[in-house]
Amino acid sequence: MKVDFTIPSAPVPKSRPRFNTNTGRAFTDDKTRIFESLVSLAYGARHYFDDNYIRIRMKFKFEVPKSYSKKKRIDALEGKIRPTKADIDNYIKTLQALGEADIHMVCYNFMPVFDWTRTELARVRPDGSTVLAYNQDTVDMIDPEHMRESVEKMSNGFVMPGWEPERLDRLKELFEMYRDVDAEKLFDNLVYFLEAIGPVCEKYDIKMGIHPDDPAWPIFGLPRIMTGKDSVTRLLDAVDKPYNGITLCTGSFGSNQNNDICEIIKACRGRIPFAHVRNLKYNSPRDFEEAAHLSSDGSMDMYKIIKTLYDTGFDGAIRPDHGRMIWDEVAMPGYGLYDRALGAAYLNGLWEAVDKSGQ
Repeated sequence: MKVDFTIPSAPVPKSRPRFNTNTGRAFTDDKTRIFESLVSLAYGARHYFDDNYIRIRMKFKFEVPKSYSKKKRIDALEGKIRPTKADIDNYIKTLQALGEADIHMVCYNFMPVFDWTRTELARVRPDGSTVLAYNQDTVDMIDPEHMRESVEKMSNGFVMPGWEPERLDRLKELFEMYRDVDAEKLFDNLVYFLEAIGPVCEKYDIKMGIHPDDPAWPIFGLPRIMTGKDSVTRLLDAVDKPYNGITLCTGSFGSNQNNDICEIIKACRGRIPFAHVRNLKYNSPRDFEEAAHLSSDGSMDMYKIIKTLYDTGFDGAIRPDHGRMIWDEVAMPGYGLYDRALGAAYLNGLWEAVDKSGQ
């Protein structure tokens, strides 16, 4: 049986429960309550479903804002510009809460389905330590829908950031959602997102630092749009506002050996609120592994990277990132305490050396 009905109102997202400060009882705010009443009136008593399962298909219609220009109005009517969704509204509320808590920097990424990807979480190195590693030949042979079993087997019982069970449970659904999303459409969505959150970022002086894709190229047929100098400068130009910046992750950009980290830093001068500084060792163009922060342990010139940050006036937050599992530590792969503590001391020493060399 098919039942159609129309609700004479713009969609209203259900608000969180409110509580009466005197009685402690929960109540529904007026906006939500009125909309729920409209839904009830529109549906009426048409049919009570006795089946165990029903399928609901909803079509939403929004008025084009009067503030839109003629071109923007045409784009909206053609579906090129979409109304702000409840998810973005909630994101804006989160940013507002952060601003009111005196937090002024947010690191985020725009990688669809999978976050950072590795094929090994405990590759053994000659010094006996274990590290995160990536091999493209292995990725080419993996069925992405079976990645969950592989990650859970290697994670020492920890939940890996970007690989949460609730995300992995929906892999097939997520791949279907992104089936028709190419790099250009994903970039347009990112610009749309940044423009939507702009007012709250400017109000609370919040700097958004987008994390680069890792690895810095498309995998499993999914688009990757933050991969190097050209892509990040394109984004900075598209939303040319102080709140729109990047997280300078040397390991993620460095996964692609064609990326010149120092040139990226120079191109993004003044737009880097956050830096993740770590080292990689290249074994081939298709294989890399994490290394200690010390330059000689990997393939990256950490002194040159720190000096370029210093010379371009970097004044954001900086942290060591990933690292080896050493001294029999049992922890989340890539996030052990001991080697990252060594990395913090090393990076502090490099910064001091650069600072004093100019005196």
